[in-house]
Amino acid sequence: MTHSHIIEYFKELSIHPKNAEELKGLILQLAVEGKLTEKWREENPNVEPASELLKRIQEEKAQLIKEKKIKKEKALPEIEKDEIHFDIPSSWVWTRMQNYLDVRDGTHATPKYVEKGYPLVTSKNLYTKKLNLDNVKYISEEDHLEISKRSKVDLNDILFAMIGSIGNPVIVDIDLDFSIKNVALIKYYTGFEYCPYYILHYLNFKTPHLKSNSDGAVQSFISLTKLRNCVIAIPPLKEQKAIVQIVNQLFAEIEQLEEQTKKRIQLKEDFATSSLQQLTSSDTENAWTFLKPHFQTFFTTQPNVKKLREAILQLAVQGKLTHHWRKQNPNVEPASELLKRIQEEKAQLIKEKKVKKEKVLPEITEEEIPYELPEGWSWCRMQEVGLFQRGKSKHRPRNDTRLFENGIYPLVQTGDVSSAKKTDGIISQHKSMYNDFGLAQSKMWDKGTLCITIAANIAETGFLGYEACFPDSVVGFTTLDSEFISKYVEFFITVTKSDLEKYAPSTAQKNINLGILYELKFPLPPVEEIIKIVKIVNNLKVLCDQLETSLSEKEGVELDWMKSVING
Repeated sequence: MTHSHIIEYFKELSIHPKNAEELKGLILQLAVEGKLTEKWREENPNVEPASELLKRIQEEKAQLIKEKKIKKEKALPEIEKDEIHFDIPSSWVWTRMQNYLDVRDGTHATPKYVEKGYPLVTSKNLYTKKLNLDNVKYISEEDHLEISKRSKVDLNDILFAMIGSIGNPVIVDIDLDFSIKNVALIKYYTGFEYCPYYILHYLNFKTPHLKSNSDGAVQSFISLTKLRNCVIAIPPLKEQKAIVQIVNQLFAEIEQLEEQTKKRIQLKEDFATSSLQQLTSSDTENAWTFLKPHFQTFFTTQPNVKKLREAILQLAVQGKLTHHWRKQNPNVEPASELLKRIQEEKAQLIKEKKVKKEKVLPEITEEEIPYELPEGWSWCRMQEVGLFQRGKSKHRPRNDTRLFENGIYPLVQTGDVSSAKKTDGIISQHKSMYNDFGLAQSKMWDKGTLCITIAANIAETGFLGYEACFPDSVVGFTTLDSEFISKYVEFFITVTKSDLEKYAPSTAQKNINLGILYELKFPLPPVEEIIKIVKIVNNLKVLCDQLETSLSEKEGVELDWMKSVING
């Protein structure tokens, strides 16, 4: 692909922020392959080939060795065919870095640091891809002179991190006397004009390969020998300058388009956030009417769709999704009657000794009510809407393998509940099985039970896809009336997740007790309205799923298209 082709596709390729770095990588690849300067070579046919430049450098090095200004280097191996991964123009030349550049390293020892002295630059000072002297440490003049004997840093030299985050090459653009540690110093031999930015671009292009071939099990590093042996494509010096000029121009255009893309996305996100806030305010009906036709326009990022999901559930538990439904169904049984039936059912279960008597909770005062509910709804404590029972076992498979060998009773733990997100809210798998139910379990929960986590990742929910038992970090909710109540409770738990997390102490493993769930102020609708709410939310979830799927497919198409443009 030529320079003009890239310009042609720029705006389309930059519609997604991820593409900016991909585009820069593409430009570097085209640059070091000589494809950005095809037209330049046509217009400049008589430029001295790079082989002549390399020949003069070798003569200069031989003279420096003769004058004992530099040491004689160990002969480098010939370049093998498998080291060359692309063709280059006839005026270019393949060589090893040491043949073209003076590649040295700084100290690998740890000098004694002093309060005032000479800066010691390490790989940490290169991570921003600029020479950053924030938090730099200082060494004495004696140590600095010792390091500088073989590795004196000058303006326009290149520094390259050799340890940790390998690469991040930078050009020395500040006139400051400093030393280097665990950093390679790449210099040009004296007497020749130098184009450091071409080398900088080549090193950025080559860094992924160097990283993949680095050494070190605990911390990655690249040796000076590997760096000196690195194969590099050298254009004529005048063409190097032309390449740098074109690359800089293209990078500037990418960054401008990237900034425009970010602003465009931010505007959409701001609009979506504002609309969702209006949805949960008193003007819900008008906001909803306005927003619905614009879903495809403004909910174009995964975070925005996540916010839409959260807003839908918030609207559901405030009764704002069923505003029209209530107008059409004015004579439904109020929530107070539903509460009454649930309490009667609980009393019967207590009488039959199937459940324990619950602690009486305080009435909700007027001051505690967070917002006004629609007519027919009731504020109650969450304990009142069904049975919440905690798992029993404190045993864990990793701590007591005797209880889990050859198990036959599924044990659903917090991680299994969290994983239900991936399977449409249904817990379909577990990692552990009990082999002795009576030893540490109180009951098997039925298929369809709503599971709520109260430890580790708090307030995760999922519905059992089979009978299972729980540890004490999972609570099971059993409805004593319509099965739709469990789904509505799940909506409410999801909405209050961040509030529940605040109750958890800052310990190694966060947890809340069952009493906190019991005392939550719960907005209970009439049972018929609960059924309608669940159906509406399920339909809106399908819309959100479709939005996310279309976003994923669109991103995939954009990436595939970009690859085809690159490869074309």
